[in-house]
Amino acid sequence: MRVVVTGAAGQLGRALVGAATAAYGGEAVVALPRDALDVTDDAAVRATIGRLRPGAILNAAAYTDVDGAEDNAETALAVNAFGVRALARAAVAVGATLVHYSTDFVFDGTKGEPYVETDDPNPLAVYAASKLLGEWFAEGPNRYVLRVESLFGGAGRGTIDRMAGALLAGREVRAFTDRVVSPSYADDVAAATIALLGTRPAPGLYHCASTGHGTWLEVAQELARQLDVTGADIRPTTLEEMELKAPRPKYSALGSDKLAAAGVAMPDWRDAVARYARSRLAA
Repeated sequence: MRVVVTGAAGQLGRALVGAATAAYGGEAVVALPRDALDVTDDAAVRATIGRLRPGAILNAAAYTDVDGAEDNAETALAVNAFGVRALARAAVAVGATLVHYSTDFVFDGTKGEPYVETDDPNPLAVYAASKLLGEWFAEGPNRYVLRVESLFGGAGRGTIDRMAGALLAGREVRAFTDRVVSPSYADDVAAATIALLGTRPAPGLYHCASTGHGTWLEVAQELARQLDVTGADIRPTTLEEMELKAPRPKYSALGSDKLAAAGVAMPDWRDAVARYARSRLAA
């Protein structure tokens, strides 16, 4: 099966290319970074997918600047919503399976326990709204929408990646005491994606985050322990103290039981952080 990965130069895109290559062979994987395919160019999407005729499209293209989206709503919507619509239509035209990735930010964080797929979304900011629209635009008979959370791993620039860099350099790390998460390791998301393509459970919406949850302070402390950083300068803080432009959901842990019931169990977040820390230390 030919697999196309859009947004292939990004954090998740690289992990997907690696996992798909291991599963199907390098000749079967077409990696399309933004300079090879801009998903906001509807005509280019139709032409490229029509020419390649893949069996699966893994869409890792995304505008991820949560605060920047407040001033760049048009760009966020173009990539996170209308780009998904273009890919979904192109997938239907060639009979391809579309796998699209969304976010925990579609929720408002008021539930107080892990969100499940049947919970009603209520985005708090432009980025979150653009991602929710992308979920709705990912239409077609063969499509999976995977909500991931606090993505980290590889050469990424997620919160855990930035924390690891600061900890290893002896710099201060600020960590929220009032935001609860279940972070997603890019390698685990990629592995789950390949498993879904192999087992083909019912198409639809699935949460794809590590099991368990903790505050960002707890995540930072566990990361420091796994990196063997003694005397780490971890400063507790709150969302209010940080004065971020875009509001964040305070409790956004995702429950991935539906994915587990489909035969794809996600590891605990501490296990994911431990494996990530080992890879950072080895590098």
